[in-house]
Amino acid sequence: MLIKIEKTNYDSGLNKMDKPSKLLIVDDDEEIQSTLKDFLIKKGYEVFSASDGLEGLKLLETEEPGFDLVITDLVMPNISGVGLIAIIKKKFTGLPVIAITGWGEHPEALASEVQADQVLEKPFGLSELEKSLKKLLSSKFDI
Repeated sequence: MLIKIEKTNYDSGLNKMDKPSKLLIVDDDEEIQSTLKDFLIKKGYEVFSASDGLEGLKLLETEEPGFDLVITDLVMPNISGVGLIAIIKKKFTGLPVIAITGWGEHPEALASEVQADQVLEKPFGLSELEKSLKKLLSSKFDI
């Protein structure tokens, strides 16, 4: 398993009046995609998922209103996560991206090259993901 599942309090921390943040998960591993989606829905996020970069790009281009944050694996078929991040940073300026990967010795170098906002190396804990999400979303919505 490439995600550490720890005991966690599933209280979303969202005020009932707040609109949930809209997230896109792009990962070709169905188990990881499902685990992340279930966890984030329980935390109160609105979550969409795609199994490769091409499918993720189509959702980014068609889903209205747009997404608040993208979580993408780096190594996938069709359009890689690296390619997807490069497109996001050019076409969807200001959209934060968390890159997740279990590939390579220095995946953070690859992700930072395409300007991912955060890199999490598999295996990572769900609490670590949540902390990164909250940090990136709060800085996105700061005025």
